[in-house]
Amino acid sequence: MELRYGINPGQAASALPVVAGEWPVRVVHGEPSYINMLDALNGWQLVREASQSLGKPAAASFKHVSPAGAAVAGAVDEVAAGLYGVDSGSVAELTSAYLRARDADPKSSYGDFAAVSDPVDGELAEVLGGLVCDGIIAPGYEPGTVERLSRKKKGRFLVIEADREFVPPREEVREVYGVRLTQERSQLPELDAKELPAGALEDLRLGMTVLRYTQSNSVCYVRGGMTLGIGAGQQSRVDCTRLAGAKADIWWLRRHPAIRGLVFRGDVKRQERINLQIRWCEGDLTAPELERMKLDLAEAPQEFERADWLRTLDDVAFVSDGALPFRDNVDHAQRHGVRYIAEPGGSIRSDEVAQACAEYGITLTRTNARLFHH
Repeated sequence: MELRYGINPGQAASALPVVAGEWPVRVVHGEPSYINMLDALNGWQLVREASQSLGKPAAASFKHVSPAGAAVAGAVDEVAAGLYGVDSGSVAELTSAYLRARDADPKSSYGDFAAVSDPVDGELAEVLGGLVCDGIIAPGYEPGTVERLSRKKKGRFLVIEADREFVPPREEVREVYGVRLTQERSQLPELDAKELPAGALEDLRLGMTVLRYTQSNSVCYVRGGMTLGIGAGQQSRVDCTRLAGAKADIWWLRRHPAIRGLVFRGDVKRQERINLQIRWCEGDLTAPELERMKLDLAEAPQEFERADWLRTLDDVAFVSDGALPFRDNVDHAQRHGVRYIAEPGGSIRSDEVAQACAEYGITLTRTNARLFHH
């Protein structure tokens, strides 16, 4: 398969199946690039495993080979429903999974690659038709949906179909600078924590699946079957924890009445509203942003106490792909409503990490398995 280009335009690229004739996916419409294929292949593995593990439709919103958000089917609250123009009481499961995944970090999901565990139906195709999204991978497409999606982006929208029955090779191979690297595929460990509530156990399982396909170092905050914040690719684990925690805070602040009450002028586009909502949540707008907000809002924004609202976020699960090396990760995580933590354990300060969890009343589960992904 000739790809549109490599990681950057100007780089020629192609793709071949590891076993001749055995493709795990097929391109239904469009011309994928190298990164498109990485997003599609990683996204499909994530949603397939999440759906199999939790028994619900799953979706992910990928950007630059890491998920901006991931979720299983569940309730779409009024904030997300209003943002995407759907009826929160009648959204079908697959659409709910994708909207919940995208709503985790709607700023980063602008121009994403979508992945869903079930065949695309007319409802999801209609929703995608109104969003800035570059492509989708799914195990099938109901009649008429490919035609609907193929009109996006002036016909450049990518539609890729995954083979549900494909079994990947036991070994993975990568070539870098004339060196061929080979390793066994990793396996997701079982998480058996009988002392955990069912919802927390599901959230931790979802988090572990998400991190298997997120560039390391990585952590994620999960609540109610959806990610609230994902921190990816940082050299420092506590930087990941703080970055993802800030995203979880923004998700929660967007639920505040003052943010929900922002009144935009009719010609302001969805993404511009999202970006301004997030910046108002962050509370440190630059002078040009303040001027832009005056132009885009029909009414003056309402000031509110952010710290008081953030203290009401609760029942959040936190997963780390590697061992927590210091208790500072716990100290930061508990500021974002974390009540459950899953991490491999085994660091020289694991006892300090456990002590910190005990101090905050956080239930700690040791997975005994690292989930690095590069």
